[in-house]
Amino acid sequence: MDQAPSAAAPKRKRRDHRIDALRGIALLMMLADHAPQDVLNRFTLRNFGFADAAEIFVLLAGYASWLAYGRLILRPPPNGGWKLGWERILRRCWRLYLFQMVMLLISVLTIRQWRHFWTVPVDFLEPELAHGNGWIWHVLTLQALPNNLNILPLYIVLLACFPVMLFLWKISPWLLAGVSTAFWVLANLDPTINIPNWLDPDGWYFDPLAWQFIFVMGMLAAVMAGQREGNLPGPVWLRVLCLLYLLWGIIECFPYESWGLPSLRLTHIPSAEKSTLAYWRWLEALAILILVQSSLFATKLSETWIGQKLALLGRHSLEVFSLGTVLDLFARLVMNTFGDGWTVQVLVNAIGLGGVYAVAWWLDRHRREAAMMSGETRKEARLEAAQGAGDDRP
Repeated sequence: MDQAPSAAAPKRKRRDHRIDALRGIALLMMLADHAPQDVLNRFTLRNFGFADAAEIFVLLAGYASWLAYGRLILRPPPNGGWKLGWERILRRCWRLYLFQMVMLLISVLTIRQWRHFWTVPVDFLEPELAHGNGWIWHVLTLQALPNNLNILPLYIVLLACFPVMLFLWKISPWLLAGVSTAFWVLANLDPTINIPNWLDPDGWYFDPLAWQFIFVMGMLAAVMAGQREGNLPGPVWLRVLCLLYLLWGIIECFPYESWGLPSLRLTHIPSAEKSTLAYWRWLEALAILILVQSSLFATKLSETWIGQKLALLGRHSLEVFSLGTVLDLFARLVMNTFGDGWTVQVLVNAIGLGGVYAVAWWLDRHRREAAMMSGETRKEARLEAAQGAGDDRP
């Protein structure tokens, strides 16, 4: 018996927008957090838990790296393989580097010019960058990482190490997890093991030896989700445990003093060190990822109007992050010079949120148009080839 056409043709898998939407939320939180006087940063993750947007960003970077490069390398040539994977990773690293340089040059030149007209606090720019040109070489070689411009260099290092991580994973996922854990433990036992930073005697603020751990967790989570149609395992007991941990984080980390409220903290925990990625921090980021990627409700939310706007930001994370960082600099300068009243707050946030969304929308539209043109070009090429072969089909 012949099968119906609908049964014979496999359904096209719908895109999972949860990761993109979660990354969009992280980008918006970073936009608010990098401007300390912005009233919106009172409502970001860092006030309601041990972690902040940086942990989410790096965790999802590991997740996305597996989707973009891990599966590519595992495919046979010519549409995959180590050579093609390496080429794309190096191109991505170069693109990250260029964006880092542009952001840093804009920051240094803007602050130097602003100082000709208004007072700028010292902490806006390290003294070594304030005068002369000796800083240029240190910046170009990533030996100097100013404040708020230190996460892309971390991403470059982690992405450059991705093929090594994949090689260890191919031998055994447990081997990769074990090596990654060992480096994280080493960084926490001896924080002096770090990449030097000309602007900070303690080295890179995001110690790569420690932060590779959460990147690897994201990579392994993507592998696991790929085996389950994009979903992480989410038994009831695990989801309850994750929710309880997040609730505990809210109780322990909420800034009661800033809101004039009595403290409800239940315990006194040690400082959740960010540079070496204290376990309080990565546990919270992992709990959030598990809840999102194991939830049908999160899938439905990501398909709503708001979810799609957040996913739009997440699909263009590099451009959104870079523009947001530059806009944050101007927001800090404006608030420092003209005050942080409600008029300035509304203006700064309207420009910031509107700016990053406009860029993401333009990039998404440009990508769709380029894809359509590419598809039409391939169709024309096939038609010309058929006509050249004597085929008279339309």
